[in-house]
Amino acid sequence: MRVELPPGPVYFVNRDEERERAVRAVTEWQGRSRPLVLSLSGPGGLGKTELAGLLARTLLERDTFPDGVLSVDLDVFRAGDVLDPGDVLSQLLISLDVAPERVQAQYAARCRQYWNRTSEDSGTKLILLLDNARYASEIVPLLPASGHSVVIVTSHGPLHDLEAGAAVDLALPPLEEQAAAELLELIARDHRLAADPEAARAVVRLCDGLPAALHVAGRWVRAHRLRPLSRILAGLQAELDEKGVDGVEHVWDMAYEDLSRPAALLYRLLPHHPGATFTLHSATALSGLGPDACEDALEELHRAGLLDLRLLSLTEAGQMRLPGPQRAHALRRSRREAAEGEAADAQVRLLRWFVRQAQLADRFAAGRRLTVVGLFDPVPGAPDVPLEDPEAAADDAARAERAERAARWLYEERHVLFGCSRLAHGRALDTEVVALSEPAWTHALDHPHQSEVTELFRRTVDSAVRAGNARWLVRTRCQLARSLWEAGELAESEAQLNGAMSALALLEHSERDRKLAASALEHRGMLKGVRGKWSEALADFTASRDTHRAIPNPYGVLLQTYRMGEANAMAGDLEAARDLLREAHAGFVAQNRERLIGRSAFALAGVLHRLGRTVEARELYEQSLARAGRRRSGFDRARVHDALADLHTAEGNPAAAETHRTAAQDLRRRDGLI
Repeated sequence: MRVELPPGPVYFVNRDEERERAVRAVTEWQGRSRPLVLSLSGPGGLGKTELAGLLARTLLERDTFPDGVLSVDLDVFRAGDVLDPGDVLSQLLISLDVAPERVQAQYAARCRQYWNRTSEDSGTKLILLLDNARYASEIVPLLPASGHSVVIVTSHGPLHDLEAGAAVDLALPPLEEQAAAELLELIARDHRLAADPEAARAVVRLCDGLPAALHVAGRWVRAHRLRPLSRILAGLQAELDEKGVDGVEHVWDMAYEDLSRPAALLYRLLPHHPGATFTLHSATALSGLGPDACEDALEELHRAGLLDLRLLSLTEAGQMRLPGPQRAHALRRSRREAAEGEAADAQVRLLRWFVRQAQLADRFAAGRRLTVVGLFDPVPGAPDVPLEDPEAAADDAARAERAERAARWLYEERHVLFGCSRLAHGRALDTEVVALSEPAWTHALDHPHQSEVTELFRRTVDSAVRAGNARWLVRTRCQLARSLWEAGELAESEAQLNGAMSALALLEHSERDRKLAASALEHRGMLKGVRGKWSEALADFTASRDTHRAIPNPYGVLLQTYRMGEANAMAGDLEAARDLLREAHAGFVAQNRERLIGRSAFALAGVLHRLGRTVEARELYEQSLARAGRRRSGFDRARVHDALADLHTAEGNPAAAETHRTAAQDLRRRDGLI
């Protein structure tokens, strides 16, 4: 038996699912007219070659392939970018015991000779391992003629042209964190990994699930026995950023050098995308290629093994990403080859496109409200994300669905939003910084207590000060103040509000400026409420409502009516609170204000519960819980679960109460609030 396989890997983890699928496919294979093809695909560094060898050994151990394993690295037979299948056939025939002088000279004759040697009539049952395939057309001439054989192919991109039903696609994802940590431990065998688990996790995350990068990391740990992991991490980061992953860098370089000019441009620009993920729409804006050309470029990167498009189906926004080591490779190519200003121009183009998308999503999710920066213009060649305006919907259900979708888009793209804010602030693009604070505000109302949100609002205030814009100062200081008091920083929050109130003196008497003044009063009242000064808070809310009535601004009136209802409830005047909250809730329903419908329902339910009207309270709590779930607001869902737990406790139903308390704890733990 001929077995043309290198020694197996010393360390190998995971991939159990792929191995089970492969063995099951071979066992169940019924296509006797042609061999089964097991296609292992994915970017370089994922361990495809090692897995292919392990699969071959596993199948050999089943004693069903008496002719053994033939193995060919197709890259060895390439002249430039072109593979000569005739040369590969010559090698295979020699491995099948054909004397070199008896190998047929003409390609067609050589094919027939190969088919005769591997036909079912000849009794051939072998495993053929073809490493580093690029196209299905390279594989087809090399397939054995016997359906009892199996072909294992590795490729950096998918081989879509293989005959349907005769190929099993085993696309490899990066290792999950637990498996990656296990591989690193096997390679390094070092007590420091267990002694400093946080630093060990940082090393694992730096490698981003690529086994090749984990081998580099393991060698670094072994080579530096005296250094703490924190110092090793810094050196490893520099190594991966500057030199790349040993053994994989040349694979990515070859794939890049074969790209068309648009695909190469896009690859160079992707590491300059703010945030770790990108979408088809944001890649189009970043590249400036236009929608069709950008789609083609992304598909080309996928075929080249420089991008994994399978992630598209995992998120509603269709997010994709480059793993960290590959992102570093793209950045190195950009530094070496990009034209002057290429990356900077692309970032500004993307930034202005993203500001517009976030503004639209904000308006669709939260409704029309006070803002201090107008809607940005469309970016030529970069269409808007296909979010739909709830105001144009035919019915309430469609309006709600459109608003929820916009809120989900903001949630999924939050890290890009934070990244764009940092980028804009660093470039002194203050209008863009302030514009992004509004969608960040809408996101933060459903997901409070996030340090990144607070830092974003600090940048926004800094931009407002740098620009010397009084309207911006009032709005942004109020936004930062709320984030600060939610974090328990009451003194600094008060200082920000005092700054906002001082800036009011610089405003005129326009409708927008009067709304800003009313908003500042509202925020001052909310801080007083946080401090338990509910009568003073009620006075500020009342004054704010009077201003909104005078403008007139019906939404502002409703919002302050809601605030007054909450203040009265906290002050103990339940009858007044009930009436105010009912008025506000009905108004929010009429205006289709999704978040405030849920929050006013929650506040009203609390008052009704205290008044002994538990049936009405439970119904409103359930409504509030459903709306919070559609908005993915873990904060609101957790507090509704707490309220339902209290209600069930009061009714003598401890089992149901415990279910709700557990749900609240799980939500807070998931969101990092406990």
